[in-house]
This record gives sequence, structure tokens and C-alpha cells, in this order.
Amino acid sequence: MKLKFYSLLIPALLWCGLESYGQGCVAIRQFSGVGNAIGQGNLLEKGEWNFNTNYRYFKSFRHFRGTHQERERVANNTEVINWSHGLDFNISYAFSSRVYGIVSLPLAYNERSSLYEHGRTERHMTYSGGLADMRIGAGYWILGEEKSKSGNMAFGAGIKLPTGDYNALGIFYNVGPNGEPQTRPVDQSIQLGDGGVGLILDMQGYWFIPGNLVWYYDGFYMFNPRNTNGTQTFRARQSEGIMSVPDQYAFRTGLLKTIPKIHGLGFTLGGRIEGIPVRDFIGESDGFRRPGYIISVEPGASYMIGNFTTTLNVPIALIRNRTRSLTDIADSTPDNIRHGDAAFADYLVNLGFAYRLAKKQPTPFKLN
Repeated sequence: MKLKFYSLLIPALLWCGLESYGQGCVAIRQFSGVGNAIGQGNLLEKGEWNFNTNYRYFKSFRHFRGTHQERERVANNTEVINWSHGLDFNISYAFSSRVYGIVSLPLAYNERSSLYEHGRTERHMTYSGGLADMRIGAGYWILGEEKSKSGNMAFGAGIKLPTGDYNALGIFYNVGPNGEPQTRPVDQSIQLGDGGVGLILDMQGYWFIPGNLVWYYDGFYMFNPRNTNGTQTFRARQSEGIMSVPDQYAFRTGLLKTIPKIHGLGFTLGGRIEGIPVRDFIGESDGFRRPGYIISVEPGASYMIGNFTTTLNVPIALIRNRTRSLTDIADSTPDNIRHGDAAFADYLVNLGFAYRLAKKQPTPFKLN
């Protein structure tokens, strides 16, 4: 039966994909890879558990204003560099064959190298690490098992809790009145949380296609009603003095190709978009944020053996766009159009491991 064969391969594919969102100052940070944590492909029978660990890494250093890359930043050694490591622990449970719940506990460690944050004369590092923002949610598969032979679609909802530190501090050099170091909040891009309680709506689906192919898709939008979180930025513009609590979104789709001669092996190729909007859907949008989006091509591979699945995907950025923020627009004049920049990564490495605590061993199945 198709559904039983893919009950491990498809959940790992969907889960590891959405957990990997975030490739720089604009894109979604580790605590916000919420879409898949809330609505991942839980193709489970009633009473079964799914345990997943997901690791991701990226290095952001290429600066963009709009879609224009400022290549001189790297050439002149003035670029800002972020190294980001994330590790998520996720547990899901099937209340029935169609209703599931999930809890996600994310950890993060970040390093940031900068000149402009340290008096613009010396390059120094700041750091953050620890618990990020947790997610709790549930989902519902539209079709029951008897009608899902060709595919299925699920909708989910959940909340993001402000468990991550959104005022993580670091030492900044050459910034005091007499050039002495000061302790200040680290940049927004490496804060562990945003301080808001977020509402997440997500969806996902998969459909079988002749030729050992599966079309998959998943995405989410996170509403962050809180306006600002009180964390200082120490930026020059007064309108950007406090960090904003932005909405976030992501969507991905692609094809999974199974290899009939090697049971459990599959390759994927898809595309994705992720980002932060200029304005929140609910509430005010004051304070400092770096809005924008990334469009990537996403190759990957999955392998299933028994109830264990491992998945690797490497999204590669095609389009990176740091859009103008509300503060950019408000502080502009006809003679001085402001447009802040942001650093993006070239690619992201995402590795996931999943184990399904099944009631019985899944029955192998080969398409055609």
C-alpha cells in the first residue's frame, strides 16, 4: 500500500524541509522554523509516535539592497558574517489516523563577526546560544485512509511561545563615550527569540504521480501581533531604536523520485520562498526589522530503513531581496531615499533523523 510505504519517507521529507528555513539577516531564524514543526507529515496510525532531530547550518555574508548585491563589501572586508547552527527536537503523536499533535524544542548557537558594530575600526565577534522559541500545535488530514490512496492534504495550527532570549547580550568594542567596550544586545539576526506569542497557520500535502514520483508541498504563515519587544538596537536612527516583532512566512514545493531497485531511497528537487513581510498582518509594525525574502532551489535525498529515516537537503539561493522597511520609507526624502541592507547565505545545509514508534512494522511497497 502506497500510504504505508511512504509513512516514514514523506514525513521526514516534509519535516526536515520546513525546519531548515532561514539563511541570513532577513530570513527566518532557528526559533521560527515553525511551519513544519506544527504541520509536518504525520502519516501515523492512532497511538503512534514520531521522534525527529533536525540539524541545520548556514553562513550569511553577501549583502543586498533590494536584489542588488553589494560585492564591494566582501572585497573591502566590511561584510557582516553570521554563522548559525540549529538543533530541533520534535515529538509528534497521532490521536487518530487523521489528527496529530506536535511539540518542538529548538536549540541554537550563533556567531556574528562585524566591523560596524565595534566602532568601524576593528572586527570583533558576538555570540548567542541556548533555547529558542518553542512551538506547540496540531493538524488534521483532510482525507481518511480509505480515500487517501492517491495523496492527502493537511491543515494545522499552533502557537510559538517566547521561550527564547530576545535580549541576549554581548560585548561591543570601541563604542563607549571614551572608546571603551560596552555590554549591549546582540543583533536581531542572532537573537534566540523575538519576544512574541505567535499564531501559526500551516498546510501541507503530497500526491502520487505515475513514474515513481510524489508531488509534495508545505508552507506556513506566522502572525506575530506584538509590536516591539523593548530590546534596544543602538542604531543611529531613532525610529529603529527598538526591535520589531515581525510576521514570518515560508512555502516550498517539489518532486520526490523513488528508486524502485533500492527500497527506501528517494531524491527530491523543488523550490521554496521564505521571508519577513514589510508590514504585519495583525497589529502595528514599528521598530527595526529587516524585511525581505529568499527564493531557492532545493535538491535533497532521503533514505528509509525500517522505522528510521534520514534526510538531507541543501537549499541554494537564487534570488535574495532585502525590501525597504517602514522605517526606510518614513525616513526617506526625495533627495535621500533610504534602503537598508542585509546579509544572506549562498546555501543552507539541513540534516534530519526521524524514528517512528510504530504499532507494527510498515509493509514495504513498490510503485508499479
